[in-house]
Amino acid sequence: MPTITSAQISVGQSFDFGMAQQTAREIMQKLGFAAQPSEDVVFIVTDLATNLVQRARHGTLVLRLLDTGERVGIEVEADDHGPGRVDPALMFQEGNRRVGGLETGLDTVKRRMDETEISSTAGLGTRILCRRWLHPKANPATVHPWQIGVATRPFDQSAANGDAFVIHEGNGHLLAGVIDGLGHGELAQRAALAAQSHIQAHYDLPLDKLFTGVSRACRGTRGVVMTLARFESPTIITFASLGNVEMRAWSGMERIDFGVQRGFLGAQESHVQVRQHRWEPNWMLVLHSDGLRTQWQWSDFPGLEQAPPQAVASQLLKTLAKEQDDATVVTVKCRSTAP
Repeated sequence: MPTITSAQISVGQSFDFGMAQQTAREIMQKLGFAAQPSEDVVFIVTDLATNLVQRARHGTLVLRLLDTGERVGIEVEADDHGPGRVDPALMFQEGNRRVGGLETGLDTVKRRMDETEISSTAGLGTRILCRRWLHPKANPATVHPWQIGVATRPFDQSAANGDAFVIHEGNGHLLAGVIDGLGHGELAQRAALAAQSHIQAHYDLPLDKLFTGVSRACRGTRGVVMTLARFESPTIITFASLGNVEMRAWSGMERIDFGVQRGFLGAQESHVQVRQHRWEPNWMLVLHSDGLRTQWQWSDFPGLEQAPPQAVASQLLKTLAKEQDDATVVTVKCRSTAP
C-alpha cells in the first residue's frame, strides 16, 4: 500500500465520510499514534465533514502528514464555499451552539486538537485548519532532575478551590504552572479546571500555544490568570505569565526579571510574551497565586532556600496565605543540589 502523506477529499454527502475517516486512520497509524488520539482525530474529521454538508452542501477536506524535523503530526483542513461570517472568533465561544451548526463542531475541535485556526469571509466561505501532534513517549529510564513542592488550599475552608496547578515531567523536560480562576468558589474552580485539563492534554506545545488554547478552553467561564514555566534542561527556563500569578526565584545575588503582563484568559485572546533565561542548579523557583501576600522577601525566611521544595511550599502557604482567598504554591529545585 502506498504511503499517504497528503489526501484531498471532496465531501458532498455522508458516503464520502468513510474515505476521510480511513485516510485519517492510515496517517495516524503511520505516525505511531495510539488508538485513543487516532479516534479523536477521526471524530474531528467526521464532525468537520458533517458541517461541510449541513452548512454548505459541499466542501473539501485535506489531510496532511506533518514532519517539522522535531515532531510529527496530522493536519486537517476543511474548506467550504458557504455564506461565511464576519467574526469567526465568535465560533469559539461556549454556549454558542446550533443543532448541526458549525459552533458545536468547533467547540469539539478546539478541545481535541492541539492547534486550531479559522478564517471566514462573508460570501466566500469558511476555512478551518487544525493539527494534532504526536506526544513523545516518556522514557521510563529517565531520571528526573527536579524536586517539586506543591501546597494548595481553598479559601475559608471552602470545598471548591478556585486555584489549580500543573506539573508534567518527561524526557528531560519539566512544565510547572499555577492557574487562578477569577474570583473563588465553584465558578472559579470550573475555570481553573478547564485550563488545567487543556494543558494536561497538550503539555508539549510551545507556551504561547498553550496560552492560546487555554483562552479558548475557558470561554464561557469566569476566566483565569496563569503562569507557566518550562525547564528545557536544568540550565534553561522558558516562562510566560498573564495576570497576577507571582513568579520569583532564589538566585543568590542575581536578579531575574520575570516581568508582569496584565490581562486574563477566557475573553478575547491576548498575546503573551514568552521569555527564556539561563538557570543555575542551586536556584529555586517559586510560583504562587495572589492568595498569598506578595510583599515578601527571601530574607524574611533565613535559610529557607536550602530546604527541600515541599518544605518551602508548605512554609510559604502557612505563613503568607490570606484567609479570604484560595492559595497555591509550586516550588522547583534541581534534584542534584536539593538536600
